[in-house]
Amino acid sequence: MKPDELVLRQQRLLQRSAQLRLTLADQLQIVKRPLAVADRAQTALQWLYRNPLWPLGALMLVLVLRPQRAVLWGGRLWLAWKTFERARNWMATLPLQRFLTRN
Repeated sequence: MKPDELVLRQQRLLQRSAQLRLTLADQLQIVKRPLAVADRAQTALQWLYRNPLWPLGALMLVLVLRPQRAVLWGGRLWLAWKTFERARNWMATLPLQRFLTRN
């Protein structure tokens, strides 16, 4: 290739690169809000791990003020947790899952 052709090709590639960057920036606006929600959830979980006494205090308050409701919801949460564990263990036995975890 001649030097003039190389310069022209470089300019076209730079222009295409700029266009692709703008397109990517526009497409990323779609996922901006869900990622912000995920960031807030992660921040909240980190706060809970650093301050475990606050949720425990709230739980104790519910246990004192509404013991029947606390027992009812505790049973439901326990059932949901056990169902989740059973589903996770069942999925681990599937052939596709074993293939995916090996690689």
